[in-house]
Amino acid sequence: MDHQRSGEVLPGGHDFSRRNANDMAVDRGVTGRAETRYPGFALSINPMPHAKRTFGGVLGGVIGLVGLSAVAGILVTATVTPAIAVSGYAASSAISLFDSLPGNLQVDRPMEPTTIYAPTGEGEDDYYELASFYDQNREPVEYGEVSQYVYDALLSTEDPRYYEHGGVDLIGTGRALLSNAVTDTTQGGSSISQQYVKGVQVQTCERTATDQETLAECAEDATTADGTEGYQRKLQEMRYAITIEQDYSKEQILIGYLNLVNFGGSTYGVEAAAQRYFSTSAKDVNLNQAATLAGIVNYPSTLRLDQPGNEVNGEADGYKLTKDRRDQVLYRMVTEGTITQEQYDETIEQPIEPKLKNRVQGCAAAGGTAYFCQYVKNTILHDERYAEAFGETIEERSDLLTRGGLDIYTTLDNNLQYEAQQAMQALVPQTEFGMKAGGASVQLNAQTGEILSMAQNTVFNETSEAGAGETSLVFAADREHGGSGGYSAGSTYKIFTVVDWLENGRSINEVLDGRFGRKYNFTCGEATYAPINYANFRGQGGNVGKVRDFIGQSLNTGFEAMAEQLDICEINKVAERMGAKYGAEYQFPDGNGGTVASDSVTADNNPYDILGSKAIAPIDIAAAYATVANGGKLCDPTAIKRVVDADGEDRSVPETQCEQVLDENVAATTAFGMSRVMEPGQTGQAARVGDNVPTFGKTGTHEDIQSWMAQTSTNVTSVAWVGNYQAIQPGEEGFDPGKAAAYAAKNQLNTGTDTPYMDNLFAHGLSEQRYELSRRAQAAANAGYGGEAFPEPDPGLTKIIQKQVPNVSGMSADEATSVLQGQGFRVRVGDEVPGEQDKGLVESTNPSGQAPAGSQITLLISDGKGSIEIPDVSGMSPGKAYSELFELGLRVELTACKTNPDAPAGGRVTSTDPSAGTQVEEGATVKINREASRCNASADDAENDD
Repeated sequence: MDHQRSGEVLPGGHDFSRRNANDMAVDRGVTGRAETRYPGFALSINPMPHAKRTFGGVLGGVIGLVGLSAVAGILVTATVTPAIAVSGYAASSAISLFDSLPGNLQVDRPMEPTTIYAPTGEGEDDYYELASFYDQNREPVEYGEVSQYVYDALLSTEDPRYYEHGGVDLIGTGRALLSNAVTDTTQGGSSISQQYVKGVQVQTCERTATDQETLAECAEDATTADGTEGYQRKLQEMRYAITIEQDYSKEQILIGYLNLVNFGGSTYGVEAAAQRYFSTSAKDVNLNQAATLAGIVNYPSTLRLDQPGNEVNGEADGYKLTKDRRDQVLYRMVTEGTITQEQYDETIEQPIEPKLKNRVQGCAAAGGTAYFCQYVKNTILHDERYAEAFGETIEERSDLLTRGGLDIYTTLDNNLQYEAQQAMQALVPQTEFGMKAGGASVQLNAQTGEILSMAQNTVFNETSEAGAGETSLVFAADREHGGSGGYSAGSTYKIFTVVDWLENGRSINEVLDGRFGRKYNFTCGEATYAPINYANFRGQGGNVGKVRDFIGQSLNTGFEAMAEQLDICEINKVAERMGAKYGAEYQFPDGNGGTVASDSVTADNNPYDILGSKAIAPIDIAAAYATVANGGKLCDPTAIKRVVDADGEDRSVPETQCEQVLDENVAATTAFGMSRVMEPGQTGQAARVGDNVPTFGKTGTHEDIQSWMAQTSTNVTSVAWVGNYQAIQPGEEGFDPGKAAAYAAKNQLNTGTDTPYMDNLFAHGLSEQRYELSRRAQAAANAGYGGEAFPEPDPGLTKIIQKQVPNVSGMSADEATSVLQGQGFRVRVGDEVPGEQDKGLVESTNPSGQAPAGSQITLLISDGKGSIEIPDVSGMSPGKAYSELFELGLRVELTACKTNPDAPAGGRVTSTDPSAGTQVEEGATVKINREASRCNASADDAENDD
């Protein structure tokens, strides 16, 4: 796979390439690839024309093992027991000790960064780096990917007889051991192979230590050079060096060392060092840079180049200590003949001029994609579905994240992410005085659950110094994957009432009384709630209408009328089945998210749920809407496609988890009902793309503090949220005691002006941004993924069944209610009207005759004063209409005549007020509206003569 930065979401950068599994095998010359591999780390090289291994080098390994045993035995014995230093017994004992030391060093792969990649959008296998995580910044390379200058500089300085000895340079080591034995100074004398052994042992300490104290003790044991312990460690180190020289080529050991060694701070390995200090690759360093790098390995903490302000070795003094060491390296190189005198003279005059390149660790490096990156990181650390890929415990997973060298390939769509983040930056401010303003959008592939985009208005910062508008919370995610926990879902939650309505066999076209003014009775199983009277958004009065119209209007009272005939606990179980879960810590105290449903009347089940009081993560709302768009199949949201380990092997990741949770006909009818929202004149019109790709969706607000827009095609689901992501606390900048007191009063709290509160979105002008966020995101998705027509709704769930309404005129309200309910109607007692029946009895019903089965019938109660039905007199001459109305016992008034050339000269009635068919009391006044071809006094007289 080609790893490239796209430049759109994450500007700048370079190509990132990884070797494949075949390249990782250990090369052993002309015989081909060997089966042996280092666990997690291969000392691999490109095929060499020769092994650079002399007969003397091989023989040196054999002689070294025997000869050094004798030499080392004498030296050790002399140190431990000087009085018997010449004893043959002592010497032979030391030889036995050396021979008995373990010779098989376990070389683990060194710590490597884990890297998260996202597709560039330019090809199926083109990816760019989002972020990396490491304890040690290391980019392992192969032998042919390092400049020869580096090898010459290192060997000339550290081990000029490297290709002549068998792992231990007897001359250098013997000189160092003798010097250390007879003087107070300590000399190294270690070969590159010995230094590699030491590095492997230290790396093992760093990998396995559980705390700094343990690490220090382990590292001390691996590197101590003093006293008896020092000689014993040196002997073991030599034994290991001789052994690995028997198993691996010189080039393999040399590149292994260069990939392992520290170059200062968290920079490890020659490639990372070349990039860090000189912004180039190890293959392209010049002589000056190579000599500098070779010099740094001796004292990396002192000679590092990334501290320009250092008073001892910094920019001001030209990095004097590092330059002095570089000059020593150049001297050794010209002395050993690996460079010419001319090269030496030219380079020695050159200054050290670092060109630092900072490799930002963690998701902060991902820029506008940081919150998606954080979602992926939290998946690695916490998502139980990935236990096989990342480990069972948080300790295992954390170790893999920062040391395992994994390549994580993600589901992100770079084009959708760019559009979503651009829209977010344009529409939702990073900070807003007086509130914790949050904005998030998320898009899912409705058919797979793959996360395609995740945008947020804040700047990613997971340090303790995060300022206003900076956070590491992932607003779109649930608590497990983002820590934010979700927000009150508002009317987006109404989709679950619609689904439950249809699952109970009710029609999307049933007519209900959704007018404001009465109290609604709700149940949970056998339990009942106290009657509740909800209000509609912005004080709407509601209406009698179809369920599908209630959906389009997002009419609270309409949904109350639906829920009154359902079961609150059942509605919440539908939500749970469709992937919704608690996110907020205050709702689920263990803070991990939990069920939104139970079987009893508890805090988990209350009538306010149907209007979206529960805190749900945007990604869970997206999953629910995608479920309907996907024919009733819920696909768990996922961000990871593939995981490749440091050896180039694929790790097992969960397959797409999709489950049929809704009947296909219910899903199709839900989509049909919810599509009303996106039609002209309905609540979601502002988010409508208008590109002929069918979508359905839902708006949502909660208490003026959270706002939502969800919409989906058959292929991609987009959810946008804008609201308060946290309460503003007393003492914080922008805190308003007056608003705090009002918030406390509204919520019946006793905390007054010390109440943390969430501020009104509308007052901050942030209530409409959800529409444009959703529209832009869905437009990009429709352009890239298209969308088909949703399946036709189930005829059985859309038909209107008519039923005869019994005549209950003259009955008491209770009697009439019993009769109507017996026929399957719902009953409501309405207003008092003029009637012929005795006062308090039913005069008539609305509707009468026939009505949809299960619909609501309103009882009209007589006032006992009698009633007259105004006849239809339109078209009559005014005089005739006057007489007819007068004979019925009504008072009649003629309104002013209106001229109409087409009307008769004598005039005609156009309408009455009240209108025809209205029931009025005897003696009520009826106005006649009229017109004539010529309105004058004679015409009026003629009318009266009729």
